Amino acid sequence: MTAHIHPRGDVAVLVPAAGSGVRLGPGAPKALRLLRGEPLLVHAVRRVAACPAVGVIVVAAPPGQVPTVQRLLEPVAPVTVVPGGTTRQRSVAAALEAVPDQFDIVLVHDAARALAPPALVAAVADAVRAGHDAVIPVLPVVDTIKEVSASAEVLGTVDRSVLRAVQTPQGFRRAVLVAAHAAAAADDASDDAGLVEKQGVRVRCVPGSDHALKITRPFDLAVAELLLDS
Repeated sequence: MTAHIHPRGDVAVLVPAAGSGVRLGPGAPKALRLLRGEPLLVHAVRRVAACPAVGVIVVAAPPGQVPTVQRLLEPVAPVTVVPGGTTRQRSVAAALEAVPDQFDIVLVHDAARALAPPALVAAVADAVRAGHDAVIPVLPVVDTIKEVSASAEVLGTVDRSVLRAVQTPQGFRRAVLVAAHAAAAADDASDDAGLVEKQGVRVRCVPGSDHALKITRPFDLAVAELLLDS
């Protein structure tokens, strides 16, 4: 499949969007759930496409819904849509295969983080361009964290000063991401940086964004509604 390339940018963004989203309750796949009348995927792609560094966007759609997703995104931005897999990792791998050879910077972005701002996309891409093989946006952990046993006994309090909550988009040198996925073919990973870490690659952190929250539960949709007005 030929990707839609925008001449302005040197960054490819992969959007795995084939998940069912069971925690949001019954209904359409998560990426197609509505936020103020538009699917989360539309919100996410619109913000990614607004970053001038982005030259190509590849979406891994729910199985059997590639034509539907193509029609949905046509008015939003030039996007290549491929069939997603049964796991997030397989969806990322499928999208990665569709990236044209000239793109050395690849970002992976969850459609569930539909409100991640274009500036965050740019910051992650800039850090990869500056020489880092892998980059993740993070936020400080503000809650007290307890380590708890299987029997619900507190084992200790974790030092939250060294903890960070990880967001997307996550950025990589293309060769690094390809190698990580090839080495973890049977791994159902929820985090591409985790695959890269297993290969011994150093991962760089950049400041995340409160707007890049992950929409997983109905409560998160309500929060996202408020963020749309901020």
